[in-house]
Amino acid sequence: MNSSASTQRLSAHASAALAVRTENLTRAFGDNVILRDIDLQIAAGEFVVLLGVSGSGKTTLLRLLADLDQPSSGSLIRPSVKAVVFQEPRLMPWMNVAQNVALGLKTPDADERVASALKEVGLTARADAWPATLSGGEAQRVALARALVREPGLLLLDEPFSALDAITRMRMHQLTLDLWATHRPAVLMVTHDIHEAFLLADRIIVLSGGRPVADMAIAEPRPREPDSPVFRERKAELLRLLGVDHFSF
Repeated sequence: MNSSASTQRLSAHASAALAVRTENLTRAFGDNVILRDIDLQIAAGEFVVLLGVSGSGKTTLLRLLADLDQPSSGSLIRPSVKAVVFQEPRLMPWMNVAQNVALGLKTPDADERVASALKEVGLTARADAWPATLSGGEAQRVALARALVREPGLLLLDEPFSALDAITRMRMHQLTLDLWATHRPAVLMVTHDIHEAFLLADRIIVLSGGRPVADMAIAEPRPREPDSPVFRERKAELLRLLGVDHFSF
């Protein structure tokens, strides 16, 4: 990331409450350095998408933020309440939908919160259904409800829609934006998909070789059109950053 862009980004966040802040964050396995000196800030309520090719360190960074791994060095500040939605819904097959959403939730109003979360994702009628009877889209909606029922300060999404068909994926994009607008967690989403990144993000961070090489603000109002001239321009820039020099639209 060039220094001027980095300075502008830090200045933009200076007046906003931060949900995530890392300084010189590094993760290495022996001599294999996966992430190197990552300085990252995510404002409260901001939707950030992490884009990069396989092996660039995206999931490693998400795992550090989720407390599923520990850094080798550097500092990391993030909210105490975090939630993760993975590519696989990871539902407990011996629990029904409502029980999966309530998993680990220990509050006096747990039943009411679960009912509200299921209503938000359109699954009230499926509260007693078993995971094996759900479609892929339904299962991911359960996973989203389970994450958001805890009102996390940070929602981490690890390619949650990559296994879905195109139509279901479009619906999940809109549902995610609707839920984000309602609950306003900070979001860090990992994806390989440039279209998905453009449609959802406030910012797109491109990771390459374990370091950010671009931090792109997406100011266009939602809903966004993937065939717009603005997107074509952004796509060309992002593809070059990802090392794709020859492409067609």
